[in-house]
Amino acid sequence: MTAVALACASAALFGAMSVAVRFAVRRSGDAELGSLAMSSVAFVVTGLIGLAAGPHLDLADIWPFLIAGTIAPGLSQVFFVRAVREAGAARTSVLMGTAPLVAVAIALVFLHEPVRAPLLVGAGLIVAGGMALARERVRPADFRRLGVLFALTATVLFAVRDNVLRSFAKDTSVHALVAAPASLLAGLATIALYLVVSQRSWPRGYTRHLRLFAPAGVFFGFSYAALFEAYYRGRVSVVAPLVATESLWGVVFSVLLLRRSELVGRWLLVGAALIVAGGALIGVSR
Repeated sequence: MTAVALACASAALFGAMSVAVRFAVRRSGDAELGSLAMSSVAFVVTGLIGLAAGPHLDLADIWPFLIAGTIAPGLSQVFFVRAVREAGAARTSVLMGTAPLVAVAIALVFLHEPVRAPLLVGAGLIVAGGMALARERVRPADFRRLGVLFALTATVLFAVRDNVLRSFAKDTSVHALVAAPASLLAGLATIALYLVVSQRSWPRGYTRHLRLFAPAGVFFGFSYAALFEAYYRGRVSVVAPLVATESLWGVVFSVLLLRRSELVGRWLLVGAALIVAGGALIGVSR
């Protein structure tokens, strides 16, 4: 039951984070700096949780989480923030729900996982959900199709991260509350390195973006800690379908808080339901 509660909490917090990012990007035109600020706050949150739990720290076994963190939330976070800015919180959340399909595709090709009928049915539901989204005719005035590409790119990076963890950290001795901040630290370093390489004068606006993205960072930090704890305590077949409900949470919070700007319509709700159902079926089958 603990794993179930943690997975549900992680999904709800991730949905809340999407909406918080939407509020922040309205006042910020810098996705990279926003990603850095949000990841900084999330790292502090998970770090404090880890210190409070007082787990044993074994740095020799932590490298798989550093690699995973470089991919997501490192690279993926920049695309995620851009997606929310261009496509909105609700639509980005729904598109992120396709992650199980991408993860399975990667696992089938590179990890040689077996093909099962539920996988194919789940994939079909996700494709149907994507078709429902394509049928939308009413979208926000600031909606940009480029945001869809950003969201799908972030989704692929999340899926790659999941498979990296599954491949390299099956028998890890690293505590979940150490793995989470370690992964976020690697992601934070990746974003900072990108800003340095691109010769951006990012320190000037960093403090302002910390204020703007602090709520999103807090949601992200607690969501990330809950996610790691859930996977450590429960089977993937139980946790993954529950985490996939983050799409519906993103839509629900968007309806409650961003109804006028997000323009959540019938086809968006249908698409979200189909994608979550497909993701859940894929998760159960694995």
